[in-house]
Formats: sequence, C-alpha cells, structure tokens
Amino acid sequence: MATASVRIDHDLFDKAAIMANAFNRTPPKQIEHWAKIGEIMEDNPDLPYAFVRQAMIAQAERAAGKLEAYTFG
Repeated sequence: MATASVRIDHDLFDKAAIMANAFNRTPPKQIEHWAKIGEIMEDNPDLPYAFVRQAMIAQAERAAGKLEAYTFG
C-alpha cells in the first residue's frame, strides 16, 4: 500500500494517539479508521453510526472466517 505524508493539527494527532492507545492501534491507523468511518457516513447520510459500526464488524468477522450460515425457517 502506498503511503503519503500529510500535515494535521497537533490537537487532532493527540486525540488520535489517546484513542489509538485505547484500541491497540497506531495514531496513523486511528486516523485512517476515522477517515474510513467519515467516508462511509458521508456516502450514506441516512444510516446511523451504530449500523455502520456493526457492518464494519461483520466485514471483519467474514474476513476472519467467523460467520455462521443462517438457515431460514
């Protein structure tokens, strides 16, 4: 994956560092996470955050092979 250096506000970086520590991410990965959520929310303004969060978790579970088949009826 290609990377690029960007300048961001020091306060934003400090907040990202705190959150990153809480969720075992690096500050850059925390900022990427926030950017991904922001992009999804802007593309889908009618979806609540909780739904987007659960969809992201479901994608991660599928990628890890942790989903079970659902049987209708």
